[in-house]
Amino acid sequence: MKKIKQTGLIVFLIGLTFFIGTIFIGSFSLKQNELDTFLQEQQYKSTLVKDALEKAVVNVENLNIFEFSSRVRAAYATSNQYYDARIAQFSKEKNWEEKGKQYQYKISGKPHSLSFTLAKKAGKGLAAENTALMWFLTFGLGILGALMYIVPDVILLGKPGIKNDGIFLNAATNRGWIGWFAFIFLVSFYILLYFYPDFIVNWVFLVDPISLSISGNPGSQWFLYGFLYCTVMTVMAVRMYIKYRHNKYQILRTTSVLFFQIVFAFLIPEILVRFEKPWYDFKNAFPLDYDFFFRWNLEELLSSGGFGLFILVWGTVLTVVIVPVMVYFFGKRWYCSWVCGCGGLAETLGDPYRQLSSKTLLSWRFERIIIHAVLVFVLVMTGFALYTFFSGASSVIGIKTQTIQDVYGFLIGSIFAGVIGTGFYPIFGNRVWCRFGCPLAAYLGFIQRFKSRFRITTNGGQCISCGNCSTYCEQGIDVRAYAQKGENIVRSSCVGCGICSAVCPRGVLKLENGPENGRINPTEILLGNDVNLMELVTRK
Repeated sequence: MKKIKQTGLIVFLIGLTFFIGTIFIGSFSLKQNELDTFLQEQQYKSTLVKDALEKAVVNVENLNIFEFSSRVRAAYATSNQYYDARIAQFSKEKNWEEKGKQYQYKISGKPHSLSFTLAKKAGKGLAAENTALMWFLTFGLGILGALMYIVPDVILLGKPGIKNDGIFLNAATNRGWIGWFAFIFLVSFYILLYFYPDFIVNWVFLVDPISLSISGNPGSQWFLYGFLYCTVMTVMAVRMYIKYRHNKYQILRTTSVLFFQIVFAFLIPEILVRFEKPWYDFKNAFPLDYDFFFRWNLEELLSSGGFGLFILVWGTVLTVVIVPVMVYFFGKRWYCSWVCGCGGLAETLGDPYRQLSSKTLLSWRFERIIIHAVLVFVLVMTGFALYTFFSGASSVIGIKTQTIQDVYGFLIGSIFAGVIGTGFYPIFGNRVWCRFGCPLAAYLGFIQRFKSRFRITTNGGQCISCGNCSTYCEQGIDVRAYAQKGENIVRSSCVGCGICSAVCPRGVLKLENGPENGRINPTEILLGNDVNLMELVTRK
């Protein structure tokens, strides 16, 4: 069995090497007819745009993706800068609209989006022309190797149950060199995904056939991300099934997040596109879905007829009615640990790193400040967006709505939720985003802390202070401190993952949904104990 695991690791590393190396293969040369088709699709009638792109990449042979991207980005900057200068010049003259007609079509969007679109048309080589072979050498070997490494654990572990697995002695799970390599790879992946998607266009070629079969359209970097997301979650879910096979709650929870991610977040939205409906993830609730009330989204939904209106009503009802009602009865765990895709990735790919979550008081203070600041930010931004949508104005109290949306999208949507939220798993634990940044988690936490039937009950008499519960708490809660006192755990940050209960060797911890009056307030218990102690001292 150990040989199978070792072979699996080698196969996985080979697949990973091919996957990384795929970025650098192939060549890119745009033909005149391909450029003409693109300009027609985008309705760019300006000769400036055409001339700039022709000089940059048309019929220029043997460009690698970095050279191609550099040339397209330079053409983008040249064309738009010249456009701005000419429009500024003509605007000072009479009848300037007539003179400026040929300059009125500015290249829209961002330079990396333009470069990515053109690279999809210009790509040649193994990745673009032999997708099946390259898919097997990358995704195929990666999946096969990972499963060969994971599955033999069923036999090697013997009887079900959590073992002392040496997580703090392992270079992969205790910030060793493997952990740092994983950190660098994940962070680099998210930076490329968000800011340099044209550099990973060869990866997108590999999933084009899958995208065409589901949505009817060629793949984008976001389809690639969705496919990778589901693939990684599925493979790591196998690991969860093996590790926690003694615990039915973990088996059901893992199956649930896997189902909601693959079906609701990946397949259904892509199938909707095939039927010319708006792409929408029906499980994604505001304010996690922060752009739900942005002008572009509202206009798209309203222009889509009855189906778009249904999505608008559903998204509003989900946030205002369904979410708080479900939290009242089941705690925030119903979403964060059973439905949410962010939580699903954290609980599968991130499970090996859960012990790295900081348990310090300073971390808890930062957590409360940052996550609530993000919630306030998104609520203010949404208020601005709705005001400008209905009023037709572009700003509120002198602040441009588009600016605040761009700032949030960059800092929170990309950097925090993506680069930091997932990339930092191997260094700071698996719930960095959920604990410190997710505005929906903050909203759910408010309800759970003050108006919910959910709590984790403890039996202090059985606690042996092994510390497993605190070690494995991904939210940084010192569970052992509650267990030793026999106090209920009622914390806004608790996502009810149940791992503390799963790793407890004495069955001290239990997740319950009971009457509100059965919830014990730890602050009151501590205060009451202090008062009783003072009374005893005074009497003596």
